[in-house]
Amino acid sequence: MEKDAKFAVLGGGSWATAIVKMLTNNQEKVGWYMRNSDAIEHIKTQKHNPNYLTSVEFKTEQLFLTDDIDDAVNFADVLIFAVPSAFLVSELEKLKSPLKDKIIFSAIKGIVPESGLIVGEHFHEIYKIPFKNIGVITGPCHAEEVAMERLSYLTIACADKDKAELIAKNLSSNYIKTNISKDIIGTEYAAMLKNIYAIAAGIAHGLGYGDNFQSVLMSNAIREMKRYTKRIHNIDRNINKSAYLGDLLVTGYSIFSRNRMFGNMIGKGYTVKSAQMEMSMIAEGYYAAKSAYTIKEGFRKKVKTPIIDAVYKVLYENKNPKKVFLDLTDKLD
Repeated sequence: MEKDAKFAVLGGGSWATAIVKMLTNNQEKVGWYMRNSDAIEHIKTQKHNPNYLTSVEFKTEQLFLTDDIDDAVNFADVLIFAVPSAFLVSELEKLKSPLKDKIIFSAIKGIVPESGLIVGEHFHEIYKIPFKNIGVITGPCHAEEVAMERLSYLTIACADKDKAELIAKNLSSNYIKTNISKDIIGTEYAAMLKNIYAIAAGIAHGLGYGDNFQSVLMSNAIREMKRYTKRIHNIDRNINKSAYLGDLLVTGYSIFSRNRMFGNMIGKGYTVKSAQMEMSMIAEGYYAAKSAYTIKEGFRKKVKTPIIDAVYKVLYENKNPKKVFLDLTDKLD
């Protein structure tokens, strides 16, 4: 089955579009579910997603496009979920077909709000998918650079090495290199946490802090990530590898980072609601900040997380960003 496995991507955003592009380099036919039927019709006639990565042109004969999630699930052996974490449950509520025999990989950078679980744990707990059939696709990689075919790296994490290699093989190309990891939980939490730290970097930039402070902020962020992931899942991991530090840096510094953009707007004086309305894309870090803070508060042994705490105070307690970050500067080293 694995040799001739069929793939389907679930999601209509920029990351979903980038993954479909990667898969079409290696697959004759790729399933693609998106709820926007108008976008599907546009792709069929104009050969590109009208809303995201519009420069990417598809050969439509390679695509099985559908706005019915059951059709996508029934088409494929491997399902790659790339919908925002805040909408995952509502999308899955439409599903009537079973998932138990599917290989499920998450390209979602967040926690499922309804369950408080990372996506892999959610599928395991709620849908009883064995961990050997669950994996994670993480960066450092921006969808916009995939669209431009700039050299990018992905980390594929799964307890089953053969399944990780299957995904890696089908995403690889002359501009996509892949690495394999067994740290499913650590890489998925890192992918969630880096979005919070990118919001912090954006807020700092919006407030007028310079590169000197940003370097200290990112240095503290990777150590905070190490403490957090160690408390969640204590295994021997090298936090300086690309899936952790690399993903943090690209999300914290890149002009393509929607989380940094969101934070920058908050730092410049936008309210959370106005910043969300201004952006056309979801900033996963907004939802992640609440989940990460709530999980941390439940730890029996507290973990020092001054950056997560600062972002939470600004986004959810309506605290003044200028004052919160002034206090934060005394907690960093």
